[in-house]
Amino acid sequence: MINILTKETIDKIAAGEVIERPLNVVKELLENSIDSGADTVSLEIKGGGSSLIRVTDNGSGIEKDDIRLAFMRHATSKLRDSDDLMHISSFGFRGEALASISGVSRVELITKRREELYGYNYRIEGGEERHFGEIGAPDGTTMIVRDLFYNVPARRKFLKSPSTEAAHIEDIVEKTALSHPEISVRLVSEGRSLIHTSGNGSLRDVIYTVFGREVSENLIELNFKEGGLSLTGYIGKPVISRSKRDFELIFVNGRFVRSSVISKALEEAFKPFMMQHRFPFAVLRIDISPEEVDVNVHPQKMEVRFSDTNKVYDMVLRAVRDALSEKELISEDVFSERPSRASGTAKKGEHPEPFELRRTEAEALPVPPVAESASSRYRASCGEQIELFERRTPAEDKTVLPVNIPGSKTEKENVAVSEPGTRYSAVLKGAEESGNKAFGETEDRFVSPKALPELKIVGSVFDTYQIVEYRDKMYIIDQHAAHEKVLYEKTVGELRDREPQSQMIYPPIVLELNSLEAGLVEKHEEIFTSLGFELERGSGNDFVVRAVPANLYSIAERELLKEIVDSLGEEGAGSPDIIRDRIASMSCKAAVKAHDRLSEREVEELLRELFFLENPYACPHGRPTIISMSRYELEKKFKRIV
Repeated sequence: MINILTKETIDKIAAGEVIERPLNVVKELLENSIDSGADTVSLEIKGGGSSLIRVTDNGSGIEKDDIRLAFMRHATSKLRDSDDLMHISSFGFRGEALASISGVSRVELITKRREELYGYNYRIEGGEERHFGEIGAPDGTTMIVRDLFYNVPARRKFLKSPSTEAAHIEDIVEKTALSHPEISVRLVSEGRSLIHTSGNGSLRDVIYTVFGREVSENLIELNFKEGGLSLTGYIGKPVISRSKRDFELIFVNGRFVRSSVISKALEEAFKPFMMQHRFPFAVLRIDISPEEVDVNVHPQKMEVRFSDTNKVYDMVLRAVRDALSEKELISEDVFSERPSRASGTAKKGEHPEPFELRRTEAEALPVPPVAESASSRYRASCGEQIELFERRTPAEDKTVLPVNIPGSKTEKENVAVSEPGTRYSAVLKGAEESGNKAFGETEDRFVSPKALPELKIVGSVFDTYQIVEYRDKMYIIDQHAAHEKVLYEKTVGELRDREPQSQMIYPPIVLELNSLEAGLVEKHEEIFTSLGFELERGSGNDFVVRAVPANLYSIAERELLKEIVDSLGEEGAGSPDIIRDRIASMSCKAAVKAHDRLSEREVEELLRELFFLENPYACPHGRPTIISMSRYELEKKFKRIV
């Protein structure tokens, strides 16, 4: 037997499709306030939103004749016919929200148009009108929702605790504030103010309000426009990366959405700078013609579909890559309280001892020439190619390493120190001519060829971390991570240019493989060749390795080569990502290790190699190669400055 459902039942079923929890009510009402042109929106909740939700705005208000219509199902001011679905620029447009909300709660509406002398009060409970009349009210609209799901106890029973529901509401209010920094947004829960933005239009200020000081101090601004697309917002430096994607906040035409296309482009751009299993912080705002994006593909309008996904992907990828390459991404050891002036200076009265004030004043005077230092010796020799990182005992560390001087009569001889700066100038000139992005605008960077003459190599800690002084900061370099990145970039560059350099090994290494392993080597032989390996089939399933990549000479060990062979059985072994992972792994094996003692000359050469990379700030696995600490911070530690 088929029954015709009552209007009450139909309304409850329909409401259940739109309103699952207080969060949905808040989202719909906030979107209506934004669509009304409001620049101030205030939200108050009690009981996690199940007892009370009050949203007040100073928008355009609702006309008297439209008040009842607004609560009818599929009644909306945003659409006239199906063609308008392709030109949607507003948020709420389906006309279901108010009807659904009023069907499962007690709703009161107070609204006033600016041109009217008085406003109107409308009350509706469970879909039934209770009151309609005039009322004194300020311009705008106030929507009060009480006792959510009072007439649907089964739905109310499945709500989470008030604190959990309130947390979900706080999240959507934060996203609303981020998507509209020009609107002052306030959230009050149980009488306590949780969020209050100024509405001054500054996205950075909203980020500070929502995420705090640490995040706001580690942002890189985006401002990219191309072919009718606009990408603005901020990305976070790798130091504030997260363990999940929840902080990849994407807004398309002011609407918070989830987009696999944009997330993939964002993460691909960050890959060289990020540790594995870490995700970037980002607040991205994309403006695109409504005709090029479909926002009607998800019941809650949380997903979008682009007409040209490749265009959007390429824009995000290039914009984020360019922004990352223009900034020095060195992690800094900071205090919670930072000076209002530049590092190394202090306000009047901050020096606890008189001689500290005199010392600071003296340091502002011109610095006289000094005797030859490690940096000047470095300038004299950085044009040479030192045979780096030969394994030595501590006693051997005191010997002078041989260097290769191209074009000289004898390739292995000690470097003669020439006129300071001559070879350095040639190296710097070569860098400028190469057009390397990393050094296009070096500003006052530590990582740049222009900084090399001023570096002072102080020493090492634990035979692992090299300490370098540059101007008013101390930099600490992880020698393993730095050398690993140098080797990785060299090998990737040769692979990209199809000019792999091989180093013959003697005696050759014989790999004794089973039939499965031998088949994998044959299948992927071109991968080995492209990297600089030379190998040939021996007897049975054996392979003879006669040469390895020149940059990775120290991987010429049977066990390490077997590891590479074992990796060929992984899914997608021939893909670019897998090849890149293999190179990263080989670079890690070949790089100088922690506790390997390096001479000063080796450290100088390592820095020179590192500074000429496009991304010297992270190893292939995403670990930082350099961290820094300012002189101010050191003096703060030692109570020289209070």
